[in-house]
This record gives sequence, C-alpha cells and structure tokens, in this order.
Amino acid sequence: MPVRYTAVTALSHSGLLRDHNEDSLVVGPWTLCGTETENPQSLVFALGTPLVVAVADGLGGQPAGEVASSLVVRRLASLGPSLDGEAAVREALDDCNRAVYSAAEGHPELVTMGTTVAGAVVLEDSLLTFNVGDSKVYRAAEDGLRQVSVDDSPPPAPGRRTTSAVTQTLGGGYAFSAVTPHVATSPLDTGDRFLVCSDGLTDPVPDDELESLLRDRGDGRAAFELWKAAMDAGGPDNITLALLRIGE
Repeated sequence: MPVRYTAVTALSHSGLLRDHNEDSLVVGPWTLCGTETENPQSLVFALGTPLVVAVADGLGGQPAGEVASSLVVRRLASLGPSLDGEAAVREALDDCNRAVYSAAEGHPELVTMGTTVAGAVVLEDSLLTFNVGDSKVYRAAEDGLRQVSVDDSPPPAPGRRTTSAVTQTLGGGYAFSAVTPHVATSPLDTGDRFLVCSDGLTDPVPDDELESLLRDRGDGRAAFELWKAAMDAGGPDNITLALLRIGE
C-alpha cells in the first residue's frame, strides 16, 4: 500500500527594504528564526504524527519582532506532535500568546513586542488551519486559489488593496490581552496543496498572480517564483512562505 507523505518547500528572506528579517518559520521540528534561506528548502514527512507548518511575522514598528516570532515557532515546534485537534491548537496559540507577554516582563526593551502567526497541522486524513493576525493560509486546487485563513484586519481604505493594521496578535500590548484564534478543519486528499505565508508576499503580489505562479509549477520552482514576484514588486517587507503538498 503506498505511503502518503507531506512535502514542504519553504523559504524566508528580508526583502529589499528591511534591514533585517523579523519573520520566523516552523516545519515539524525544524525552525528558521530571523534569518534567510538562499534557496527554497524542501522536507518530506510521512503522514501520521501531527505535522505543524507555520509562519510568524514579527510586528514591524515595534521592538523585537524577531524575538516574538522566533519564540512562537519554537514553541509550536515543541508542541507540534500533540496538536491533534482544534482544541489543542487553540490551547497552543493561547500558550504562545502568554509566552510572548511573559518574555517581555522585566525587559523594557521587549515591551509591546508581538507577532502574527498562520499555519496548518497535517493529520492522517484532515488538515487543521489556524491564524492570528494577517499572515495567510491558501488552498491551491484545480478550481483556483482560495484563502482559508481569516484576516484580523480592518477593511482597507478606499483605493487601497491592503491595510497594514491588525486587530489581534500574539503579544503586542503593554498588558496581557487574550486572543481568539481562527481554527478550522478540512478533509485531506492526495494531491492537495497549500500555501502558508507572511504578508510580505501577499501585500505586493495579488491573489490572481499567486494563483498563476502556482499553476503547473513544481514546488521548488513555484516557491522561487513567488519570492521573485514579491521582490520584483519592490520587496517592501520580509517574505516567508511554505508550500505543502500531500503526495503518495
């Protein structure tokens, strides 16, 4: 009987305008925190134990975004094998939120640090998607690209496609504030493909271009072309993405 697997191709880059990378990434036990990959990195995991794949985008304009994002992905990496349902994911994100606030206690230089997070947990026959903030998860299918995460952001101003404001994050305040994560479950089939990314990709690159770049391209090539599209659009922010594909 064929063994189903999850192939994950990921990269993270500071972009053209930021002087450092405040994004972090987790793929199973592997984390990439506040640094860059020179080329897309690919990893393969057999289906079975829950596999977490997530991007955390440290809040720009506030201190130590890379500290908050790295703390969150490392915590998710350690909790990943136990994330077997929606309740476990919600509890993990609450734990991450408390951890960011706790890390800032007694450290004035860290007060108000925060991060968004978006990701997926691959189970045997289903996928859990989650987010807090405006990092995104998309499902790429034959009938097109569909966002499955829910942005925590107000509507953009007239004439603008996006907004830089977010209505909830992990950390980010002077005093503890609880979060209400968006968590959903969907069936999982061989051939399914998902994109997890920070807004450094989606702000400069519209959804129809994302869809076009994903169509008919292998994972490594697609990841590179997505990154290049954001860079060609000015690379205004850190760019982090992970492509998930269910194979057999």
